[in-house]
Amino acid sequence: MKKHNGESIRIFKNPILESFTHVHPIVPLVLWTPVILFLLYRGATVKGVSAPEFIFLFFFGLILWSFTEYILHRYVFHWDAKSRAGKYFVFLFHGLHHDDPQDPTRLVMPPVPAILIYLLLWSFFSLFFPDKYLGVIMAFFMVGYLCYDYIHYATHHFAMTSKVGKYLRKYHLQHHYSGERSKYGVSSPLWDYVFKTTTGPKDHH
Repeated sequence: MKKHNGESIRIFKNPILESFTHVHPIVPLVLWTPVILFLLYRGATVKGVSAPEFIFLFFFGLILWSFTEYILHRYVFHWDAKSRAGKYFVFLFHGLHHDDPQDPTRLVMPPVPAILIYLLLWSFFSLFFPDKYLGVIMAFFMVGYLCYDYIHYATHHFAMTSKVGKYLRKYHLQHHYSGERSKYGVSSPLWDYVFKTTTGPKDHH
């Protein structure tokens, strides 16, 4: 696996727009930690969420994230677009990462699309979850997202010597280099096993 040569693939001619596509890996942690803490504090003080409910919602939020991660990665980021606009969308969101998977400035989600996606998901989940619990669910959902972001960064830039780390790193790099349409889970292979995508057909794109 070759090292990144320091040159990033350019997306926009406009230097300001281009700068927004490069993100230091600390940015998601700095951006989302205050949001998470605020939502958890509000859940405990304003919404009256109890300690047992917090424990349940912690696990529920992480599982909800892992399912969302799988669905987005499989069906949105690997959407088999036919139109020019669709292909460009897929390239911007994920194709670029597959073309240059070692670019350290494009391994975590830039703040602008991350905030937009978060707001869309908040609106969507509000259709299903009571207002009392929604903020806490979304806080733990975001904890899952941060775990995903940093596991993803680590799989491309660190040796990951622990047993779990080695497994996740090998699993994700096989997603990149096996040539198969498979292994869409990054922070967890759970849903690949559920939906039988631990292996898949060859990708001819």
